[in-house]
Amino acid sequence: MRRCERDNSKQARDYSRPILIGDDVTPMNREILVNVNPDETRVALVEGGSVVEFYLERPTTHKTVGNIYLGKVTNVLPGMQAAFVDIGEDKNAFLYVDDASLPPELQVGKAPKPAARRKRAINDLVKPGQSILVQVTKEAMGTKGSRVTRHVTLPGRYLVLMPTVNYVGVSKRIADEEERQRLRQLAKDVKPENMGVIIRTVAENKSREEIERDLNFGIRLWEKIQAEAKLKQAPALVHEDLDLVARMVRDELNEKTAKMIIDDGPTYGRVLDLLDAVSPEMKDRVVYYRDKDIPLFSLYGVDAAIEQALQRQVRLKSGGYIVIDRTEALTVIDVNTGRYVGTKNLSDTVLKTNLEACDEICRQLRLRDIGGIIVIDFIDMDNPEDKAMVLSELEQHLKKDHTKTVVVGLTGLGLVEMTRKKARQSLDAMLTRMCPYCGGKGTVMSEEAVASKIRREIRTLLRNTSCEAVLVEVSPGVASYLIGPGGSNLKDLEKETGKSIFIRGSEDLHIEDMNVKALGTKEEIAVRAAPVKVGEVLDLVIEEPHSQSDSDGIARIEGYVIQVEGAGSKVGQKVRVEITSSLRTFAKAVMIDED
Repeated sequence: MRRCERDNSKQARDYSRPILIGDDVTPMNREILVNVNPDETRVALVEGGSVVEFYLERPTTHKTVGNIYLGKVTNVLPGMQAAFVDIGEDKNAFLYVDDASLPPELQVGKAPKPAARRKRAINDLVKPGQSILVQVTKEAMGTKGSRVTRHVTLPGRYLVLMPTVNYVGVSKRIADEEERQRLRQLAKDVKPENMGVIIRTVAENKSREEIERDLNFGIRLWEKIQAEAKLKQAPALVHEDLDLVARMVRDELNEKTAKMIIDDGPTYGRVLDLLDAVSPEMKDRVVYYRDKDIPLFSLYGVDAAIEQALQRQVRLKSGGYIVIDRTEALTVIDVNTGRYVGTKNLSDTVLKTNLEACDEICRQLRLRDIGGIIVIDFIDMDNPEDKAMVLSELEQHLKKDHTKTVVVGLTGLGLVEMTRKKARQSLDAMLTRMCPYCGGKGTVMSEEAVASKIRREIRTLLRNTSCEAVLVEVSPGVASYLIGPGGSNLKDLEKETGKSIFIRGSEDLHIEDMNVKALGTKEEIAVRAAPVKVGEVLDLVIEEPHSQSDSDGIARIEGYVIQVEGAGSKVGQKVRVEITSSLRTFAKAVMIDED
């Protein structure tokens, strides 16, 4: 555990005033891990051997942040100084007055002052029925729609283009003042008169030609977006942001990154091609991970870190622990000493536990991507110097976080208040759903997430066995995802592994559990997998009509689907059937007289 040194200047700080975090990040070696599967792409950011950030993208995932839409204003609310905009999603997007486009007289010349912005009313800026170009800045979450702005930003490798305002900024993470001034002047020289740019950290020591090339790409993209918008009818998607891997290359692969490790050949080649165009000097930091016996994420402990991040309680190395509880309004973090009893006195034990907790809390905030209001209940400290030391330690760890964070300070009850910008779905929102076992008091992994996890485990299992086939038992809902429509997902997995895979649903299994029931030849496993045989007579309850043939009904045995001919009108009734055919994922049957 790292203990910060006492700093009198920090102790004298007024912690009742907000502190902006994220301006200075201590240089460190980082590793970017990219795991690519047919059903999902996962990226983990590792710092100092610990997993600190996690990203997930599936073909079924609908990402909107960064996308640009031609939206239609549906409602203007002067009392809220906001408007609702239809962008073609399930919920209308929210446009706040500060994010609304300004009149021409305020857009040209100097960047608009906040005071001038506040004087404008939302009904002066947009009208119901008006078509406007907007960019999503925050994903839809829960019952809330996306947050949008008319101040478009187009991120490039070395700069961010802001085509709607005249402004020049330089990343505060570039510490050298002479270099900052060079980049600022360079940006002023190359940018169009009425556009703005923010120079990114990776632009440090880059030439005029490199920065100008990046700027020209952004300008051409903006012209293309404007031309595309003229051809669309609102609501419509005009521009979609880059996929996950390309965004990581653009935003995270820099001088502070030791390696970007990719376990998929085509993705590795695509990244090298991308770097050829934008940063050839970074190509030697991209590594192709070829070992298929040990998955990349298992080697680095990523899967274990994610499993831990879905739990309430996180253990500290000393024996203490933190508890993270999320509500609709805020996130509460409690620090406890647990088994740690210290070596000197109670005050020393409390201080060491709180200092250690600072590191883990900040890591969990990034890994879980917790946003909004956060309240931290550190163990009570009587010494003002100890309080200052803990707050200072918290600040230092928060500086590693790219997401904007504000530490408000200590409350009268000794609680630390802070906020963290919320832009995308948190980890638990991506991987969990409301628990059917506890009535919504907690969460479990979703069927889709469990199915993805089990597919990874099946791949690993089959790589290490000479058997032809495997029988896997899972909960019925997970079985449906593993099999897929018409058995498509199962066929793809079999093609990938070269083995026969039999899936059987069991109501007795927890949604997150999997049992490998048998390994063997295809014939052996086929016999064990089917719970029914041709000619067998059974009494079954018809659960629902067949999705493609209303005249037929569906019954199930241990999640195994039985299509009963002519039983579509018998939903909820018990019927006697005879099995006419038995296949891997379902069987067919006919009703017979009970005589």
